[in-house]
Amino acid sequence: MTCTLCPRLCAAERTPARGDGYCRMPAGLRVARAALHQWEEPPISGTRGAGAVFFSGCTLRCCYCQNGRISAGGQGKDITPRRLREIFDELIAQGAHNIELVTATHFLPWILPALEPRLPVPVVYNCGGYEKVETLRQLEGKVQIYLPDLKYVSEEAAWRYSHARNYFAVATAAIREMFRQTGPYEMDETTGLLKKGVIIRHMILPGMTEDSKRIIDWVAENFAPGQVLFSLMRQYVPCGQAKEGKYPEIGRPLAEEEYQEVEDYLFQSPIEDGFVQEAGSADSQFIPPFDGTGIKKV
Repeated sequence: MTCTLCPRLCAAERTPARGDGYCRMPAGLRVARAALHQWEEPPISGTRGAGAVFFSGCTLRCCYCQNGRISAGGQGKDITPRRLREIFDELIAQGAHNIELVTATHFLPWILPALEPRLPVPVVYNCGGYEKVETLRQLEGKVQIYLPDLKYVSEEAAWRYSHARNYFAVATAAIREMFRQTGPYEMDETTGLLKKGVIIRHMILPGMTEDSKRIIDWVAENFAPGQVLFSLMRQYVPCGQAKEGKYPEIGRPLAEEEYQEVEDYLFQSPIEDGFVQEAGSADSQFIPPFDGTGIKKV
């Protein structure tokens, strides 16, 4: 296939035998882990966990990625759409509150068949925010909950850390499309689980508190209370190339003062609905092991 699924528009000729293009992934499906996941926002993880399926490869490949083994390293197992549907069913049988597709866009043509017929639980689309509106429209009616990052406003930071200078324009257009599809978020009053809607995530990077404030401003200016949820994340720990010293300005943990500055700004903003993280979230122990769990048939 000639691939233009993501905003890179690299037009790579992806075949089952060859991983090419920016994502470096072949045609077909490659999955690194499928298991109940407890470390998402409370209305996603609930009491039993999200049924998280981690796909290999990535269209962003940020230099500090905590999942670098699969996003850049390509670790994973190739499976069929039929096996992917079986994995969804197995996770639901284990008690998953939802099926969470993590970094899935570059495999969308092979994921769509696995979403038919409609699953009995919500589908969560967890992504880096760097998405084509035209690609997202293929998910309308198939995804009930979107979980995008909104990483940067600064073009310089987006280029330096993710080689995507147009990140903010692309991601904000994508988030608007996600909201168009889901409408205002809805919670189950009995369980506290999210039934549909958008949770916009932002992880504060060291030295970038002003950029984080600009992201909070954009969310506040574009969505009224009750429309979307906002998740302010303090879980940054140096990983990948940032840990190796190639980006020394972000080669350190987030300082408590930096997080407090942004959290205070959030609390003073018009945003009413969302989440903040405890200090203990900045720990590599929360990075799941990408060991092929849940992929092979038992």
